[in-house]
Amino acid sequence: MSNKSFPKHIAVAGNIGSGKTTLTEKLARHYKWRPQYEDVDHNPYLVDFYGDMHRWAFNLQVYFLNSRIKHLIEIRNGNETTIQDRTIYEDAYIFAPNLFDMGLMTLRDFENYSSFFQNLKALIQPPDLLIYLKASIPTLVDQIQKRGREYEENLRLDYLKRLNENYNKWISNYNDGQLLIIDVNTCNFAEKDEDFADVVRRIDAQLFGLF
Repeated sequence: MSNKSFPKHIAVAGNIGSGKTTLTEKLARHYKWRPQYEDVDHNPYLVDFYGDMHRWAFNLQVYFLNSRIKHLIEIRNGNETTIQDRTIYEDAYIFAPNLFDMGLMTLRDFENYSSFFQNLKALIQPPDLLIYLKASIPTLVDQIQKRGREYEENLRLDYLKRLNENYNKWISNYNDGQLLIIDVNTCNFAEKDEDFADVVRRIDAQLFGLF
């Protein structure tokens, strides 16, 4: 059972290009937490999905859900604090509804997926702290271009915009646990030490009551 002196699970959420992996890396190093990254390089569906979204949408989402449940079991069974790059909630509340709204997932597949997630959600614990990286579309595009992943080159602006709308809707209704929102447009934790120090100060305040 986690408590204020020993958080078990910290999660970092945010749109594509918001800086989740960078922040996960820096916080893991600072707090000596165990980082758990999203494995984009070994995902067997991702490249196919970006090539034909309609064909591979449901397969991709089920793969993510399965992968995320595996990670949560590892966190629950571990003896240290884990910081997770992206959450199971994002698969269900952001990406799957977006694919359905875009006509890339059938109603039958979406209802099946959503029901599957709700059943799994009843069995899992929410993170001790959810850190949400809020970013505008220009900021996301800039950071996506900087990292230069080939399969992300064809990402459309309207796709990112719809994801952002889903993120903001999810976060505005999030009440599963503690939440910290970081505005990436004004907080450059990746390159400015003082901005990263401010993030750490805010985390300390929420997790440990330190000011």
